[in-house]
Amino acid sequence: MTVTLKDIARQVNRSVTTVSRALHDYADVSPETRALVRRTAEQLGYVPNVVARRLQKQRADAIGLILPSYGPRLSDPLFGDILSAAADEITRAGLDLLVSIAHRPEDEVEPYCQRVGERRVDSVWVVYTRCHDLRIAYLLERRVPFVASGRVLEDWFFPHVDVDYAHGMHSLVSHLVRLGHRRIAFASESAELTFVHFQREGFRQAVQEYGLEVDEDWIVENSPTQRGGYDAAQTLLSRKDPPTAIIAGNDLMALGVMSAVQDQGLEVGSDVAVAGFGDIPLAETSHPTLTTVRLPAQQMGRLVGQMLVMSARGQEIPNPYVLLQPALIIRQSTDLGLWL
Repeated sequence: MTVTLKDIARQVNRSVTTVSRALHDYADVSPETRALVRRTAEQLGYVPNVVARRLQKQRADAIGLILPSYGPRLSDPLFGDILSAAADEITRAGLDLLVSIAHRPEDEVEPYCQRVGERRVDSVWVVYTRCHDLRIAYLLERRVPFVASGRVLEDWFFPHVDVDYAHGMHSLVSHLVRLGHRRIAFASESAELTFVHFQREGFRQAVQEYGLEVDEDWIVENSPTQRGGYDAAQTLLSRKDPPTAIIAGNDLMALGVMSAVQDQGLEVGSDVAVAGFGDIPLAETSHPTLTTVRLPAQQMGRLVGQMLVMSARGQEIPNPYVLLQPALIIRQSTDLGLWL
């Protein structure tokens, strides 16, 4: 049987209003009465009606996150780190993180319409931003509070946390040029994603800066998986003048590139240098260990979580546009001398 405020009021011989205010720590209720009410509520097994309380406050005390089910997103090690760090900040603030799945790209906007229209969330977290993102266009049009993990190419202003992917790619190309490489290729994810756009931009700018030929054939697009990296590398290595260095858009793809190089009877770090992006745990235990660009995933998640909490509470975000700097991590896959 459900215990109500009336049951507690009857037991302590107080009004329902007094009991309610005591449970909510109102100062106009004496400490003795508050202690009595709380003790009685615990003895009777009273459970607060959280839904009713939220409706009364006209807040959901929840943040919405809608993930795509297509592709490897749910198994992305870096996203797992970002998600856990953001969730820690959100739950510490007493809010819920409601996660939904969009089964197809064209279905992604609809869940936002439902969550926002039904007032089931106070703010929304947008992940894997695209160069031209319909989700962000919708949220801006409806003036829905949100925070994004990434930017878009339009001149829109919205709170976001992102990484300087162009700078990270430039540092990789610079490292490979210093090692003497002149034929550098890029195994890329889909250019529809904003971070991939900035990776490609950084790659092209660095190649031009060092006086190398910018050949679009040296940029091969494939799925962001080990298999995708393997297939992209096979395509590149079959060219008449194959690259001596291959940069992959993420570390999983880079591991696939290394397998393709080895299957060709070549040595990673000697015959072909390989580099990745992300610095997932496998990067420092692979054979050879992987040169990569470290992304500050934990920091990114914490900042996103803090901004989402402020957004959900209607508070002004002091620094709404954050661009974090990545770090070049040099390991054996670009320099065989490191492990001889």
